[in-house]
Order: sequence, then structure tokens, then C-alpha cells
Amino acid sequence: MTTRTMLKLCATFESASGVALIAFPNSIVWAFFGGGLPGDVELTRGAGLAPLFLGLVCWPRGDGDVAAQILLAQFAYTLLVALYLGYLRLFGGFNSILLWPTSALHGLLALLLAGLAFERISAAKAPRVDQR
Repeated sequence: MTTRTMLKLCATFESASGVALIAFPNSIVWAFFGGGLPGDVELTRGAGLAPLFLGLVCWPRGDGDVAAQILLAQFAYTLLVALYLGYLRLFGGFNSILLWPTSALHGLLALLLAGLAFERISAAKAPRVDQR
């Protein structure tokens, strides 16, 4: 899978998550946390802005090279979300059935992004052969 394709996949996934958080906050809070407190709708909508805008920012544009910063930002966000959701399930007292699959999906995406980042770093360090 190319870096560009992987970033498009992640950007689509994150943007869709953000839209879902903004459009259906009650359903999302109930599905992930089994209910909520007053004010959760507003917090959930606000939290939905982060993945929405991350997806928009990380969408590769044009035919040029994908910036390493975009790859790093998407990797860091995805890895931290995987760890945080796993933490909530293990130690946060949340027993929703959706926390494990969502954490695992983010973990898988983080591994794929890490592999792409490693390939980029390896390619950048490889000696270049001057072909004339």
C-alpha cells in the first residue's frame, strides 16, 4: 500500500468519525460509554472537530510527495487514540463492546503508518546512485 493511499484511508476514516461525533453525539456516547452525563452532547460535538479537521489536513493533495509531517501527525494521533481507548476499556471502567474493535483498528492503522514511515526513512538514508 502506498503512503498516499494509506493517508487517504486514514483521512477518510478520521473525517467520517468526526462527522459522526458531530451529527450523532448521543448515539456515539451511548455506544462507546454506555450512557453519559449532562453536557456530553456538547463535549462530543467539540471532540468531533479534532478527527474531522485532522482528516481534512492529512488528505494528500496534488501529485507531489507527501510531507513527512502529515505522516507523523496521522501516526501519532492514531497511536494515541488506540492506546487511550484501550486504557479506557481496561482501567477506565468502560465496558462498551465498541472500545476493543475501535482500539484495535486504530492500532492496526498505526502499525501500517509506522511501516510506511520506516520505508520513507530507509529510502531517505539509502545512498543515491547518480545516473547520467
